Amino acid sequence: MNEQATGLTLELSPAFSAPRERIFAMLTEPAELAEWWGPRGFGLPAAELELRVGGRYRFTMKPPDGEPFHLSGTFLEIGPPGRLAYTFSWDEPAPDDRETVVTLMLHAHDGGTRVALSQGLFATEERLALHRNGWTESFEKLREVLTARG
Repeated sequence: MNEQATGLTLELSPAFSAPRERIFAMLTEPAELAEWWGPRGFGLPAAELELRVGGRYRFTMKPPDGEPFHLSGTFLEIGPPGRLAYTFSWDEPAPDDRETVVTLMLHAHDGGTRVALSQGLFATEERLALHRNGWTESFEKLREVLTARG
């Protein structure tokens, strides 16, 4: 059985009441990312982005209790305001972590934006579930930031 058949690709499609250009900025500007990135209780004290194909990024995440940790990767595709793709690697990986690819497609939808996220392939169901929870909570925080701003 190949890895694709095991279903170890995460797919989410949240909708937001903001235009694609605003959502794209929230996904690519360090000050904006700091407002919503990460699961509930997590902060993003540092986000470095070289927003060009082949450019690198590195995020420092701070859990509610514990030491900061990092993730990084390389931008594969940048097509504002509709497409963003990049590799995703934990800088201090768990044994079952592997580099994944995140693809975000931004579609105009009901006066706002629907984001189609795909990330994979994951080595284990546990890692996929961890990322599903992280993205779900992050997108909830993004929705709250957008709502608060009006």
